[in-house]
Amino acid sequence: MALVRTYLDYNASAPLLPEARDAMLAALDVSANASSVHSNGRDSRAIVERARKSVADLVGAKADHVIFTSGATEAAQLALSPALSAPSGDILLDHLYVSTIEHPCILNGGRFTQAQRTIVSVTTEGVLDLDAFGELLANRSSDAPFLMTLMLANNETGIIQPVKEAAELVHRAGGYLLVDAVQAAGRIPINISDLGADFLILSSHKIGGPQGAGALVLGDKKLKPKPLILGGGQEFQLRAGTENVAAMAGFAAAALLCTGQLDHMRKIVYVRNRFEDQLKSALEPIGNRLGPLTIIGEGVERLANTTCFAVAGINAETALISLDLDGISVSSGSACSSGRVETSHVLMAMGLDKDIARAAIRVSMGWNSTSADTENFLEAWSSYLRRLT
Repeated sequence: MALVRTYLDYNASAPLLPEARDAMLAALDVSANASSVHSNGRDSRAIVERARKSVADLVGAKADHVIFTSGATEAAQLALSPALSAPSGDILLDHLYVSTIEHPCILNGGRFTQAQRTIVSVTTEGVLDLDAFGELLANRSSDAPFLMTLMLANNETGIIQPVKEAAELVHRAGGYLLVDAVQAAGRIPINISDLGADFLILSSHKIGGPQGAGALVLGDKKLKPKPLILGGGQEFQLRAGTENVAAMAGFAAAALLCTGQLDHMRKIVYVRNRFEDQLKSALEPIGNRLGPLTIIGEGVERLANTTCFAVAGINAETALISLDLDGISVSSGSACSSGRVETSHVLMAMGLDKDIARAAIRVSMGWNSTSADTENFLEAWSSYLRRLT
């Protein structure tokens, strides 16, 4: 009998929604270049523009503020530009401030040089240290504009960041704010204006759309980064290349269903809370033969779908292999290291002991998750703990 798998790794990638698959198949039947002026081309263009509107609505933006890309990583590289275009002329940014818990595609700084970057610390609770950031801005030696980047919710811990407060500090100091909303979309309400974001990044496959599609959303169409990919005039001359119409259609279908996903998240929080209580109970029969359970971010606001926990003395890589053999798909940290299990830079930035950081396991739920999934995990986890002791 084939092993029935339990998927609890939505923060890495959500399973494709049936509606997204249907939208992609329908788009594939419209075989024309969206830049062509004939009737077939206009049919493709109509799909692209409907998709643009749906993705814009997801974050309270205008349709013509959405720039489609091949994913969130490309969107980040497009936005991480030390030169912006504005009606009054080019704006040159002299510095990039990056929170220490950002995704690797942000931490690499894009087109900013190493000398132009400053890492901003987080508290031991995993939240941006606003006091430290405010002090950095107060002590700037330059009056030139700058860019700050901050994720709305962390991909490893689910911890929600004080984006609005950071935006106030940034704008007061004459800077611009880039918000990575990849993990937040479909899990908490998002409005680009309310956040105070000048630029915002989205990813299709985190909300049940296809992989290979993302978007950079502009807070103001008059303020744009310099293009990263040059060629034709697609995507308002910001991203050259023939449009991936099917991927955009799938992305849009998933975006349209995000309201329902938000409703599901309100129920999932109860599943998560019960799950975390059961995680604690699973250690009781073992006594003190293993270290205590740490639920990372337990005391602060975080996404309803995410539990990042660690038991000192457990090796996360070994645990993941054991869970996988029992049909459970979860992660340790980010899934962006070519399949390697490495010590999390996020957890280390929070000041956690290295033994805890190495033991961390992330369980993340999504649009198709139920309490049965967490029960399956707990059964496999308890079995693994018994084998250890």
